[in-house]
Amino acid sequence: MTAKPAAAAARATVYGYPRQGPNRELKKAVEGYWKGRVSADALRETTAGLRRTNWRRLADAGVHEVPTGDFSYYDHVLDTSVMVGAVPARHRAAVDADALDGYFAMARGTQDVAPLEMTKWFDTNYHYLVPELGPDTVFTADSTKQVTELKEALALGHTARPVLVGPLTYLLLAKPAPGAPAGFEPLTLLDRLLPVYAEVLADLRAAGAEWVQLDEPALVQDRSPAELSAAARTYRDLGGLTDRPKLLVASYFDRLGDALPVLAKAPVEGLALDFTGSAAANLEDLAAAGGLSGKRLVAGVVNGRNIWINDYEKSLATLATLLGLAGSVDVAASCSLLHVPLDTAPERDIDPQILRWLAFAGQKTTEVVTLARGLAQGTGAVAAEISANRADRASRRNSPITADPAVRARTATVTDADSRRSQPYTERAAAQRAHLGLPLLPTTTIGSFPQTDELRTARADLRAGRIDTAGYEERIRAEIGEVISFQEKTGIDVLVHGEPERNDMVQYFAEQLTGYLATRHGWVQSYGTRYVRPPVLAGDISRPGAMTVRWTSYAQSLTGRPVKGMLTGPVTMLAWSFVRDDQPLGDTARQVALALRDEVNDLESAGTSVIQVDEPALRETLPLRAADRAAYLEWATESFRLTTSGVRPDTQIHTHMCYAEFGDIVQAIDDLDADVISLEAARSHMQVARELAAHGYPREAGPGVYDIHSPRVPDAAEAAALLRKGLEAIPAERLWVNPDCGLKTRGWPETRASLENLVTAARTVRGELPAS
Repeated sequence: MTAKPAAAAARATVYGYPRQGPNRELKKAVEGYWKGRVSADALRETTAGLRRTNWRRLADAGVHEVPTGDFSYYDHVLDTSVMVGAVPARHRAAVDADALDGYFAMARGTQDVAPLEMTKWFDTNYHYLVPELGPDTVFTADSTKQVTELKEALALGHTARPVLVGPLTYLLLAKPAPGAPAGFEPLTLLDRLLPVYAEVLADLRAAGAEWVQLDEPALVQDRSPAELSAAARTYRDLGGLTDRPKLLVASYFDRLGDALPVLAKAPVEGLALDFTGSAAANLEDLAAAGGLSGKRLVAGVVNGRNIWINDYEKSLATLATLLGLAGSVDVAASCSLLHVPLDTAPERDIDPQILRWLAFAGQKTTEVVTLARGLAQGTGAVAAEISANRADRASRRNSPITADPAVRARTATVTDADSRRSQPYTERAAAQRAHLGLPLLPTTTIGSFPQTDELRTARADLRAGRIDTAGYEERIRAEIGEVISFQEKTGIDVLVHGEPERNDMVQYFAEQLTGYLATRHGWVQSYGTRYVRPPVLAGDISRPGAMTVRWTSYAQSLTGRPVKGMLTGPVTMLAWSFVRDDQPLGDTARQVALALRDEVNDLESAGTSVIQVDEPALRETLPLRAADRAAYLEWATESFRLTTSGVRPDTQIHTHMCYAEFGDIVQAIDDLDADVISLEAARSHMQVARELAAHGYPREAGPGVYDIHSPRVPDAAEAAALLRKGLEAIPAERLWVNPDCGLKTRGWPETRASLENLVTAARTVRGELPAS
């Protein structure tokens, strides 16, 4: 039966689009600017061209209303700080001298000035720059970027909607500035911030904006009555302005819950809601709230965070139901398409049938347009698309790639004993100290060393056939030799082989495990100019053979000091991949854990005494709603222990986490039962060390003393000061000294200097300790 057409034609739109360009032109232009090879004018010209290309691509696909303001040189939250004048005092001189250089100083720091803290954007792998606000913060409006980009789009003939981070989300994501009074809450600045937003809205209205979108994803998290009251006041005040565009308040990543009736009653013209995954509950909640009579509803029915094709029939049924709950219904992806790659068309190495299961940003745009047409004209207008979509989904469901009986049989036999070490930590720690013979405050690094141009060239030459495997492996052996030699000369206690053979900490393993698919061009922004290619978790997972033993053993043969085996943990293997949507995540994690367990056991058998299983994504994958967290943490910690629990007591298990808020998962960190954990701490001034101490964390920890996401080189005194601060929370016999994260993105000169300073700091502070 053909669905009844909507009363008014449904519009297709998106909230944002990948910024990088088809060949990562943004990365190349920005990094060229940093190196002095690209002028500021050339950078602006390149980025303006990328925006034009994005808008044209969206309009040509049939999108009726394109977003503006979503584009960024580095980060959209940092752009918001500039828009409202929230520039930290330490960066003010740089911003006043040159706005562009000052912007990058806030993002990356300089040799003399530390950058803003960086952390994960909700439960994604995108990183944002954390606003620093205090009671003396003075907000001032600067709508230059937002107005300029709107005018660009309008001049090209597009119907455009500026997209801004909403004031509530901006304040709720902020942290107290250094020196702010204890207990200061940035949300107390709301009344000071709203007039600045009012000024920006007026500027956009004057520039031709009919609608402006205010993104409030923070409202999908658990919010207190006071925070919900602040939301009501915010949109009562902004909605009551006379000189403003129409307002579309957007949320995504989960259901709005208690915030939905607050926004539904607000004097704004529209709401944008996510209806995918757990956010599908918004449908029932919207009905319970009485709908949005007279308001525009933008329905996010295409998953903007994963890469599987949409279920057209299911989405059209949802849209048909929504027609009775709002004044008008438009169709969108569930969130910005920033979180998915640009286009499947360049992927030549994936079987064409499998490729039809995948939808990147370009394909998702087509899905949004198709669904809008089906909603407006009836399903008969898109019957051919529905039929093809049904066939493609059936092809995936029935494919032998999807299910491996042997893998499923093995996971079915897992018992609780398989995820428990044979001895408690206190006994293991004594055995490890005797076996390893490390000093107090032992030094190590997180794993990777700089990926030089020579390494990248060698990898490209191997792919292109310009060198053979033997030639490539000789280059890898030489690099490992250099890394080991440098660490020995510097005096590092526990070494790493530097990972020169690895392209990415997830992709490297995915390419060696069955059940994964790798892309060639599936780049996604992680932060700034850092892009990753998340692999696709398409089927059941198993390990055909050893993945890391050969190179780890080679490195160990070059030194008498312990060399860590380096693996990526099961949760991170999921979080930094595009995961299956056809089985519970816990089931997939258990499959990955068993494959990695085999690798851990093989490393130990080959003589590796220290094995690090990185889980930087444990916190970022934490569900946004507290009610959903216990179930997640149960399978997440169990999968880590399943990976690591098959080793002897004297084998030391490390893990690593970075750039997230750890305070609310300290118990889960404890539940991992790792012998040593290293964590990001330099930008947050050892906050995590204090959180571990407050919890009574009983194991060893290495809160980072060197921020590797900035090009600046911390001197030995700075690292020693951080280390002393760490000792206030963690006793010396359980404190390690290490950088925040891997060194892959850094250059050799800064790496050498920083690590030499780190070792000097450790020796200095070690000498200050009382004699045992």
